[in-house]
Amino acid sequence: MKPTNEDHAAQSRVITQRVQCEWRRAYVLAADPKRLPDWASGLAKSALVPHGDHWIVRTPESGEARMRFAPRNDLGVLDHWVAPEGVPEVYLPFRVIGVAPDACELQFTLLRQPHMDDAAFERDAQWIARDLQALRNLLEAD
Repeated sequence: MKPTNEDHAAQSRVITQRVQCEWRRAYVLAADPKRLPDWASGLAKSALVPHGDHWIVRTPESGEARMRFAPRNDLGVLDHWVAPEGVPEVYLPFRVIGVAPDACELQFTLLRQPHMDDAAFERDAQWIARDLQALRNLLEAD
């Protein structure tokens, strides 16, 4: 049996971004589906449309997708699930962690999907890093 870290299907990468902002304020902005297009270019090309217990989003690579979010919480958990048409739902773990009274860290765990080759995994990691930088810029500009 291969060790887990060599199993492409189990591979993950945590992408982080430090932000000079109180964590609860970062959480409120990042948890708002209506603000997603302002910073998450890898996920939302346009405004999200509420549809029952999920949202409909137009993604840059997969077209229309269903999206749902972790319930509002006091823990900084921003996990979400995306299901492009005809593709199994993808789990996207995301956290905001307070590291000082006026600073927080955004932590996004990229889970390698079975269909991802090395180039796709790296491309997604870079895209997430850009999106977290955009969120940082948005939070620090307010």
